[in-house]
Amino acid sequence: MRWVTLYARSRLAPASAAVILVVVAAAWAAAGRGPGPMDPGTVVLVLAVNVAAGSIGLGGQDAALERMAAIRWVPRRAVHVLLIGAAAGVGLAALRLVGAASVPTGLVVRDAAGLAGLAALGAALWGAHLAWTLPVGWLAVTVLSPPAPGTMGEVLHWMTFSPSTTASAGTAWALLVVGTVAYALAGPRR
Repeated sequence: MRWVTLYARSRLAPASAAVILVVVAAAWAAAGRGPGPMDPGTVVLVLAVNVAAGSIGLGGQDAALERMAAIRWVPRRAVHVLLIGAAAGVGLAALRLVGAASVPTGLVVRDAAGLAGLAALGAALWGAHLAWTLPVGWLAVTVLSPPAPGTMGEVLHWMTFSPSTTASAGTAWALLVVGTVAYALAGPRR
């Protein structure tokens, strides 16, 4: 287990976890600590910030050293992406356990998965230092533009549509698969 500790430290996991805790605490305070449902816009914003916080660890301190290392990076990278999505979503899901506002589980799972895939794709395309740009940029487009009618609107605004819509769910899961595979195989861009 020593390698897990070393890997987590080299990927700034403690700092990411601290940011996620602060963001979830702020969401809890903003939700009024009531038993009612949390606004879906707040849920998506918190998830995007949590994924952005986790994405800082998608690259190590020395890219050349990692490329020369004689370990299997593909499974480690894939698990790392999945853990970012899980950490982003678990914080919000925990709000239900402390009696705070209820959070729609389907929305959290779908959006955390899609946003984690976007962060992984961002790391593969532009490097770990810019991995946050795809999830935050897509969130900005979603929030600032009106949804287009039909399936195109469900695809572009997948974060805010009901998790039961086929196009929005398919978009999120496709982003997770594409982003995870691209990052696992190619690693972060230097």
